[in-house]
Amino acid sequence: MHKLVIFDLDGTLLNTITDLGDAANYTMQAMGYPTHAQASYPMMVGGGVARLLERALPDSARNPETLARALEIFRARYDEHLADSTTVYAGIPELLDELTAHDIRVAVASNKYESAVRRLVEHFFPGVPWASVCGNVEGVPVKPDPSIVFRVLTECPTPKAEVLYTGDSGVDIETARRACVDSIGVTWGFRTAAELRAHYATHIVSCPETILELALH
Repeated sequence: MHKLVIFDLDGTLLNTITDLGDAANYTMQAMGYPTHAQASYPMMVGGGVARLLERALPDSARNPETLARALEIFRARYDEHLADSTTVYAGIPELLDELTAHDIRVAVASNKYESAVRRLVEHFFPGVPWASVCGNVEGVPVKPDPSIVFRVLTECPTPKAEVLYTGDSGVDIETARRACVDSIGVTWGFRTAAELRAHYATHIVSCPETILELALH
């Protein structure tokens, strides 16, 4: 039986795309740049907020000074509206309850800046006994660099053979591969099953209940 399941946040536990897109469009508008259709944002997220804004900015504006200003505007806006439209995916609360009932620890590893990660987790999952909640912090590379997984394993020591990493994108699957842990790709998030297959996910699931089955084996 596995002892620890590490979850990505956006697109895996929470559908955050509308609030992310709204904050990004607010930022573009505030800086005088074109906004984007909400439907374009699922393919723009996944690499952290800086990467999201870099993709949203026009090619001519992708310089360190402009990006720094965009990050400042985005964070101020997102911090005020990060839960306006965000929802928990169906079946996730029950999955977390079942995992912890079976003494399987749960953790979060997200590319979103850590203060927002912690606020979202506390808001939507107040009763879950998280073993570790990690977001991006300054000076630490974002996924697919495995540093965040190693941080989780430092806070919650677990043999890698007993760890499952769960996410919705190729970035998540590559993170698991680099960390040398098995991966679960979920199809209800922001990316496609084809992307998960292309990155060689150990498992691909279409409902949270299957994650419990995999964790128990």
